[in-house]
Amino acid sequence: MKCKVLLLTFFIIIISFNLSEAQMVPGIYVFGDSLVDVGNNNYLKLSLAKADLPHYGIDFPNHKASGRFTNGMNAADFLVEHFVAAEKVGLPTSPPYFSLVDDSNNNNNVSFLKGVSFASGGARILDGTDPYVFQSIHLTQQIGYFSTVYEDLYKQLGSSGVKNHLSKSIFAIVIGSNDILGYFRSSDLQNKTTPHQYVDSMVLSLKDKLKRLYNFGARKFVIVGIGTIGCCPARRRETENEECRGEINFWSVKYNKGLISMLQELKFDLKDIHYSYFDTYKVLLDFIQRPATYGFVEVKAACCGLGTLNAEIFCLPIAAYCSNRSDYIFFDRVHPTEAAHRIFVDLIFDGSLQYTFPMNVKQLVAI
Repeated sequence: MKCKVLLLTFFIIIISFNLSEAQMVPGIYVFGDSLVDVGNNNYLKLSLAKADLPHYGIDFPNHKASGRFTNGMNAADFLVEHFVAAEKVGLPTSPPYFSLVDDSNNNNNVSFLKGVSFASGGARILDGTDPYVFQSIHLTQQIGYFSTVYEDLYKQLGSSGVKNHLSKSIFAIVIGSNDILGYFRSSDLQNKTTPHQYVDSMVLSLKDKLKRLYNFGARKFVIVGIGTIGCCPARRRETENEECRGEINFWSVKYNKGLISMLQELKFDLKDIHYSYFDTYKVLLDFIQRPATYGFVEVKAACCGLGTLNAEIFCLPIAAYCSNRSDYIFFDRVHPTEAAHRIFVDLIFDGSLQYTFPMNVKQLVAI
């Protein structure tokens, strides 16, 4: 009888633990660029950056393009997948904001409680649109859209309710690559400012935007640094011997260092803010230098495209695509494969201080 009582008590404790875990992350709010876009750009009529054609989504559950710039799921999907597995919560991937507010849906019962994604292919930290993309939602606009979401949440939950909800939610920020690439594509920008000044302006601008989200009630941030974007197929094809573009990587590192310093300052000023920084640069470089360790074979060429390194064009319907997609780091000329996204998020969620600090996302959630 005593054993039965102890066993029952044990199960009650376990159930209570799972319930408390399930309440830890009520919502996931995603801001960023094409690395985490889950379909917002499909709603932008003038955007040239849309993953709405074959062969994007070829490995997605329905084998159709979903607005994700890869062959299947991206980092935003895998982040939610980790939460579902770890916490037993029924969080769906944060849907694209425009899918919820699109007038054609005529949906008066839209809820933003479990999260929403504002990410947009081609988006930048700094205001303005990449002329190669023509239309995207830069970070200032994304936060502007979040302000309308905040108003909706405030109406549903009230002042204390929305404060509690947002303080436990995750705010994921994945952006910056397009700013760096845009600088090196623009002679006008290079004539107006030095790369050092430009990178500093990126960091300062992001700091202001994080403070704005903090003022709305955000307390837990997942901040992703810029990767070795000089090593993507599109940049390699611009060099002799298909090497990485060193100047682009150099300034990506400078930005990341400035970002880390800024986050440390922000934490000093705002004591109740918590963050997990992911060193994408170090991880992607490790992929390239030690591919077999992660199951990769091809580190230079894109899986889908045409021409040198399959990087002359994006993954258009006329492009050839590989059958062994998990062997590749890059799916198209600039975007990772689903396999690479999965490893990124495995490390973001439960990685060591080598790649994610001052804590990983699992530790961030537990605070």
